[in-house]
Amino acid sequence: MAIKQSEAIVLRSYPLREADLLVTLLTRTDGKVRGVARAAKKSKRRFGGALEPLTYVRAYWDDREGHELARLDSCEVLESPLASQVSYPRAVALGHVAELLDELLPDREANDAVFRLALSVLAGLRGSDVWLPLTYFELWMTRLMGYLPELSECMACGKTLNGSRAYFHALVDGLMCAEDKRLASSEISSESRAVAVQIFRTPLANIQGGEWAKTRAADLRKFLLQTLQRHIEKKLVTAGMLERISN
Repeated sequence: MAIKQSEAIVLRSYPLREADLLVTLLTRTDGKVRGVARAAKKSKRRFGGALEPLTYVRAYWDDREGHELARLDSCEVLESPLASQVSYPRAVALGHVAELLDELLPDREANDAVFRLALSVLAGLRGSDVWLPLTYFELWMTRLMGYLPELSECMACGKTLNGSRAYFHALVDGLMCAEDKRLASSEISSESRAVAVQIFRTPLANIQGGEWAKTRAADLRKFLLQTLQRHIEKKLVTAGMLERISN
């Protein structure tokens, strides 16, 4: 079978036998592809540092008939997150992006919008600010996966929420007004809802306002993570790690 090739983002790589790696790629042409990189730990010519998570590569592989896993032939590094200093917050943020992409995307379904989003967020994570790129990524992923409810009206009564208080609950899709909120609900501020509107109107690279503190739009990120985790029916490992970052 002919070798396939595509731009790709490495999501995960795991040891498999003595020198092989089991690799998950998000490819532009074929979506999420899982494959085996034979002798990857020994072959600097074919792989080098190309299989580090969140490395942007050109990947070459072939799909073997009757096999669930592809055979990864080689990768060329187009851009590496290791090209600049990786602080702990940045490492956790990169891991969060990889985990969400892996958990949310089905195998072998190309999604160019998600691929372009991932590239823009990886570019945004080159610096020290992690909270703006993460907010941008979580909001757009929730929307692109079809999980984002209407943010301007109460899901219970249909009341317009613009300018009024709004609440969300871990077990409910959507926002609620003060009259319809459930016990143990959390409030999402009008400022954070305005941030969501700005994100949908503005490319990540063009959003102004300086470096974001962790507290900025924290309620929006909490709402988005609850929504995403409810749909994938599991807790994200990196969500807890992000909570422990101090600023």
